[in-house]
Amino acid sequence: MKFWVFAHGDASSENWLDDYKERFDAWAEAGVEGLIAWPMRVLCDDGSTVQSYPVDAGIYREHGVEPPEQGPRDEVAEQKFQAMLDDAAARGWKILTFGMGRGGIAGLEEMIRAHPQIQGVIVDGPGENHYELAFHHGGELLEMRPGEDRVFADMGADIDRMQRGIDHLRQSLQQLRPQRVRYLAQGGLFSVLNLIDLDEDGLYWLRMRQQKSIRNWAETRAIVDRASRKIELGGIPRTAVFSGLTGQDYERMAGYFDYILPKHYYWHRGFDGLYGTIARWVQTLGAWNPQLTEEDAFAVVEALFGIELPGVRTLFDMEAGFPDEFFAEIVYAETRRALEAAGADKVVCWVSTGRGPHAGDPMPARDLLGILRASEAAGLQRFVFHPEDMGAAEWRVLSTLCGQPWDENPDGYWPTGTQKPDAFNGARKPPGRC
Repeated sequence: MKFWVFAHGDASSENWLDDYKERFDAWAEAGVEGLIAWPMRVLCDDGSTVQSYPVDAGIYREHGVEPPEQGPRDEVAEQKFQAMLDDAAARGWKILTFGMGRGGIAGLEEMIRAHPQIQGVIVDGPGENHYELAFHHGGELLEMRPGEDRVFADMGADIDRMQRGIDHLRQSLQQLRPQRVRYLAQGGLFSVLNLIDLDEDGLYWLRMRQQKSIRNWAETRAIVDRASRKIELGGIPRTAVFSGLTGQDYERMAGYFDYILPKHYYWHRGFDGLYGTIARWVQTLGAWNPQLTEEDAFAVVEALFGIELPGVRTLFDMEAGFPDEFFAEIVYAETRRALEAAGADKVVCWVSTGRGPHAGDPMPARDLLGILRASEAAGLQRFVFHPEDMGAAEWRVLSTLCGQPWDENPDGYWPTGTQKPDAFNGARKPPGRC
């Protein structure tokens, strides 16, 4: 496999702009063939950051939009930023960024004219509906978040009917009985429909959520297709097991996006991790239905999502980390589902191991190795690694699996998440060395 690096946040630092050649050389040896740069900003002398390119008022006027005001600039840093992207482009790397610049077709056009190296843009969670049963990460499943009612109304949806569906499903999930769970949870689709008493209003609510997702994809695709040159479009959905609930049907998404970048996020706690999301569903169902055992709650989650975590029957089991079977079964299956739906040429899994910015429990290099080996066995050809601020063990895994193994030379490239060995010597050098 080969991989792209998501240069999140640190792309604006002087460290990035001043030592990118050494960094890029090391990355190329390790198997990197793409760069996702974000934010498109540069660091000023006073510690603030500004856009990596100036406002082009003419482009906004071309599109009938009032241009934003030009804020502070650092032309030297802008030139360094351009040189960094030029270097990546000269290596033949795929270069993409997040979002549409300052917004809309005018903002996108301004960004790609200022940075001709950019080949595509990526949207995080395009059309994503909420998937957490608990109130978490700014929302919950059984609600219409502020402003969503206006979006649905604009689509012609029956808002009252949608709310009735939400209320009915909440009531059903708060009235689960152990006998009923043990009778129906393992009975397949029709039994599960009886278990949660999904009615016509609930189905309507789910269908409208899916239609809202498709509308968002179409609108985004239309903006990108108006650009003055070919710009590829990528979208980052939750991993496949949650896609039915988020409305992000990979097979349908493939008709709008050049790349589908599933979140290969498996950590516990934080947000967006598979273990954490499942744990919160179990905790919430247990709080709503105190008569259920944790095993009963896991059975409901398994019935709804079609996933059984190897070796996990209680919440405490999740504290033991990930057994080998998790990678061989769950990660493999999630990867295969994505590839079957969207095709190997479009799927670039987005891999991370739990730290910032997602606040999840850190996953060790062993887990990264398990994710990558299972994904490769499933047929994955490329992935994105996030964050760039990786540790030595992670870089050793990445470089060994994808390119030339890192030699851990303290005088050469060293991943930013680990200090070099000589950092602990109090500035002393070995005897006899200048």
